[in-house]
Amino acid sequence: MRWRFLGGLFVVLAALVPAAAQQGGANDVPPIARQGYLFAGGHYDNIAGKRVMVGQLYAEFQIPKQQTHADPIVMVHGAIQTGTNFTGTPDGRMGWAEYFLRRGYAVYVIDQPGRSRASYSPADGAQSFPDLLNTEQRFTAPERYNLWPQAHLHTQWPGSGMAGDPVFDQFYASQVPFVQTAAKAQSMTRDGLIALLQKVGPAIVMTHSQSGSMGWLTADARPDLVRALIQVEPSGPPVHDVLMTGAPDYLHDGEAVRPWGLSAIPLNYSPHAASAAELSFVEEPQADGPGLARCWMQKAPARQLPNLSRMPMLIVNGEASFHAPFEHCTVKYLRQAGVHPDWIDLGKAGIHGNGHMMMLEKNNLEIAAAIDRWLTKALPTKSAARTP
Repeated sequence: MRWRFLGGLFVVLAALVPAAAQQGGANDVPPIARQGYLFAGGHYDNIAGKRVMVGQLYAEFQIPKQQTHADPIVMVHGAIQTGTNFTGTPDGRMGWAEYFLRRGYAVYVIDQPGRSRASYSPADGAQSFPDLLNTEQRFTAPERYNLWPQAHLHTQWPGSGMAGDPVFDQFYASQVPFVQTAAKAQSMTRDGLIALLQKVGPAIVMTHSQSGSMGWLTADARPDLVRALIQVEPSGPPVHDVLMTGAPDYLHDGEAVRPWGLSAIPLNYSPHAASAAELSFVEEPQADGPGLARCWMQKAPARQLPNLSRMPMLIVNGEASFHAPFEHCTVKYLRQAGVHPDWIDLGKAGIHGNGHMMMLEKNNLEIAAAIDRWLTKALPTKSAARTP
């Protein structure tokens, strides 16, 4: 009986072993030449009679000893989240930051301005707060609610995805308030990312969800600093949100929260648009297939987005995510505007069951490997690392 007890205890403890021990041997620590943190952007302001710094971005970094890729990767989290999305998983497995570090990339993981270690200021405006039901519905257990046609395909969350499950509780504990006004959040994060890239040099920018708009804006403002843009389920679809209400109708048009097509603040279109009112959009009369939303596109002739065509670009979406009904709309919108992104629809690529938080799900490293393969083709030249 004693040995049975100890054997069961060993199984429980093994499930809690850190990611490096599970996936590379107990002593297999990534060879790091340098690690630390920095702040970028921001300015001094007077708040409640005190002189404070506001609008700064926080970034922590790790530089591998064997840096085989000259271009670092900057990882940008989405709404309600922080950089912990990339540094591990709520059940203790390896995260994307460590994966790419082991593949020879320097990795910078940020906290957006006005959030977590980047510090909120009243000058940032009102905050939005985590919502338990919305987290279960959209992120961790969409198959239980079936608000969109593909939700029942979700199989990859590690655990039940419901409050009370220890993995879910770890994840939900990481959710934080964030700047509510999209225009404010987008302008602060764009400026912070540009300031970061000016410090560390040109980089691969990887965004997720809400930060997708910041990715477009950063690449549009400084295409010389963005070597490649990886958009993991970027904020979308273009122009109007999609409301998801379950069977039988599932999908409905929401508000026009992206009046510049991909963002709430200006992008550099050609011919130039001085205001969003100069852009004209039309909804396609029919969806491209069953279970898909109708797309909003520019009226012809479409203005172009020349700066976004200057770097390799990848869109990634999960087959069970709430993005599954509309990610094709983002791809179509970009192509209409003269941008030529590659697109990995994971289900069609043979990677099944993923929701919106794919970097935390059971097959997260399979997805990271697919992104890595794309990067190898998109940026094939490897060279000796810059001095850390």
